[in-house]
Amino acid sequence: MSGTNQSIDTNCMSLTRWVLAEQRKYPSASGDLTQLLVSIQTAVKAISSAVRKAGIAKLYGMAGDVNVQGEEVKKLDVLANDLFINMLKASFSTCLLVSEENETAIEVDLPPVPGPDGVEVEKQGKYVVCFDPLDGSSNIDCLVSIGSIFGIYRRVSTGTPSAGADALQPGRQMVAAGYALYGSATMMVISIGNGVNGFMLDPSIGEFVLTDPNMKIKEKGKIYSLNEGYANLWDAAVTEYVLGKKKKKAGGRYIGSMVADVHRTIKYGGIFMYPATSDAPNGKLRLLYECNPMAYIVEKAGGVASTGATPILDVVPTAIHQRVPIFLGVSGCGMSVSGCGMSVPGCGMSVSGCGMSVSGCGMSVSGYTGNAGLGKKQTAV
Repeated sequence: MSGTNQSIDTNCMSLTRWVLAEQRKYPSASGDLTQLLVSIQTAVKAISSAVRKAGIAKLYGMAGDVNVQGEEVKKLDVLANDLFINMLKASFSTCLLVSEENETAIEVDLPPVPGPDGVEVEKQGKYVVCFDPLDGSSNIDCLVSIGSIFGIYRRVSTGTPSAGADALQPGRQMVAAGYALYGSATMMVISIGNGVNGFMLDPSIGEFVLTDPNMKIKEKGKIYSLNEGYANLWDAAVTEYVLGKKKKKAGGRYIGSMVADVHRTIKYGGIFMYPATSDAPNGKLRLLYECNPMAYIVEKAGGVASTGATPILDVVPTAIHQRVPIFLGVSGCGMSVSGCGMSVPGCGMSVSGCGMSVSGCGMSVSGYTGNAGLGKKQTAV
């Protein structure tokens, strides 16, 4: 608290204030990224409000459509997608949007602006945003935590935005990423490249307030997180690793919402996995708007992120809805398991004795081929 005997902080660090303070560190900054992050914040506030009153407002249930992923779309999916698209367009800083719910990339047409000679000229934003407007929406009706995920890139093309050039950039090119978690409270976790910060929504003032500065993933963790319902479809290396964790009496936790599972992994340590399976050899989670932003956050928080064959952020996308396997977790020796488990020397996630040998901090896995279809094929992505 900034003042004594006060129940309200009169000098709190809000998300808007924090973004503006970061902008001032770069004298040449145009403020476009600030506008963009503030617009995303507005969308998250609106989605949070809708989630809280979904039952009363009759927002539960199916919308009657199927999205590009072949998944039934829920009413809140549609609402969240519309909110994100409208707020991102209204930021006047975007040129291309990629959403889980839309089959193709959305080109943003901005109104012309007066040029130096008074003649109106076309002006498009310089950022590309890839987002999952409502992650874990299968949990909506049973009130389990859900979230939103976004990654921001700077456009690389000139002239008309190109989905091929601008959207299909590797995660290393991201300038910012974050997620919102709608749980017992609403929280936004953001990185603009220099650390990870968490902001909790204070409903009394309608602002996100900095509560978790400089977040770091715990070096030690006894929790592993994956859907064990697919155990009979895993690669032998994954099966052996999980059995090794059980022998060590590690805790298994799986919510079914990537945002909630990864947030817990950052807070408590451990590992989150969504490996390839024999019937989904390319994995299930989408690279551009799920894996890349989460990998960016985890790496900036001191962890590692891999497909099992190469670091997530080094994968060059080939399609906007491309899927990849993913492993996110600690980078130190906190996940060290001997025998058939995960022995972690140094800062890597090196696995020996189970066909999943990983060296370096990039968590590149060799020998992880099996019926999950990784190895050389995945490295070529």
